[in-house]
Amino acid sequence: MNALNHVWRSAFWQVGERLRRRQLLGAGVLMGALPWHMAWGAGDPTEGDPLGSTQWPDIQRAFVGAGPVRFSGQVSVKGPAFADDALNVPVMVDARALASAGAAVARIRVVVDRNPIRHVLDYEPLLSLPVLAFRLRLEQASPVRALVQTQDGRWHAGGTWVQAAGGGCTVPGATRADGSWSQTLNQVQARFFSSVLEGSRRLRVRIMHPMDTGLVAGIPAFHLEQLELLDATDRPCWRLVLHEPVSENPLITFELPRQLTGHFRLVGRDNNGNRIDAAVPA
Repeated sequence: MNALNHVWRSAFWQVGERLRRRQLLGAGVLMGALPWHMAWGAGDPTEGDPLGSTQWPDIQRAFVGAGPVRFSGQVSVKGPAFADDALNVPVMVDARALASAGAAVARIRVVVDRNPIRHVLDYEPLLSLPVLAFRLRLEQASPVRALVQTQDGRWHAGGTWVQAAGGGCTVPGATRADGSWSQTLNQVQARFFSSVLEGSRRLRVRIMHPMDTGLVAGIPAFHLEQLELLDATDRPCWRLVLHEPVSENPLITFELPRQLTGHFRLVGRDNNGNRIDAAVPA
C-alpha cells in the first residue's frame, strides 16, 4: 500500500509540475543572457529557474553560494525522458562549448533537486575534457543539474528533467541484496576507445562497489569517495569526488585529449578507507 501511495503521489506531482512549466514558458521571458535572479520577478518562488523547480533557491545557496548563476546552453545535460530503472539513470554532462568560448572549466558539480541526498559528484577535468557520463540513483521525478564553475570563478548551469516512479535511493542494489559485493569490492575495469569525439580518447572505467546510500534500514552509507587518474609521472589528469547517489558499480566515461598518452593509474578510496590503486591499460 505504501508503494502504491508513493506512485500516486508521484503521478499527481508530475502533472502539477508540467502545468507549472507550461505557465513559466508562456511568460515569454528570455533566460540565457541574464542571471536567474535578475531575469524573473521577486515574487517567483523558483527565483528564475527555467526548469520551474521551487527547490532551486535552496540548491543555489547550498551548492553555489550567494553569487550569480547563469543558465547557459553551453552546459549540456542529457538524460532519459523517463527513468525505467531508478537505480541506474544514465546522465551525460558536456561543457565543451564553454571551453571553446574561452572559459576554462575548473569543476562540474552535479546535483538532483528532489533526491534525499542531492549532491551526486564533483568533477575536475584538469588535463581532460569537460565531459562526463555516468549513472545515478533517482528517488523521484526531478531536475538533474550540472553547475559548472569556470576558472574566473563564475558559475554556469544547465539541466534536464527526468521523470521516474522513483525509489532509487531507498532500496538496496543488486549486489547488496545477494551479498556478492564482498567478492568484487573495488575491482577495476578500464578501457580506452579511439576516435569517439574529435580530438579525444575515451576512457571508460568501472569500479565494483555497492554504493550504499545509508537510507536503507540496517545498511550504513558505504560509497566511493575519491578517484583520480595519474599519468606516468603521477600528474593528475582528472579528479572526481563521488557521493551516495552515484549508482552501484559505477561505470564512468571520461574524454582525454588525444595527445595524453602513456601509462596511467587509477587511485582512490571509499568512505571506509578501502584503497584503489589499479593500472589502466594504454
